Amino acid sequence: MGVDDRRGHCRTAMSAKVKVSHEQLGEFVFSTRDISDGGVFVVVDNDPFTPEMGDKVEVQVQGLPVPAPVLNMVVVRITSDGYGLQFDESVN
Repeated sequence: MGVDDRRGHCRTAMSAKVKVSHEQLGEFVFSTRDISDGGVFVVVDNDPFTPEMGDKVEVQVQGLPVPAPVLNMVVVRITSDGYGLQFDESVN
């Protein structure tokens, strides 16, 4: 990690489909770019998904043979190509 990198967890590149549910914006399916013990980065192309920092979302991995658990997450990073989501420790 670089000197400026404040992330506390090592990221692993991983492409998976996840459903992201936001109370006001609705449900979307995105691809992940990477995952860590602290959260996940979702790639958002031209979808009308525009949460604010601190917004809470529910995330569920798609395409598994059994339904994955729904995880509560918080938007902690916004970039031009997507969003960094952190596990919401106050709920999970």
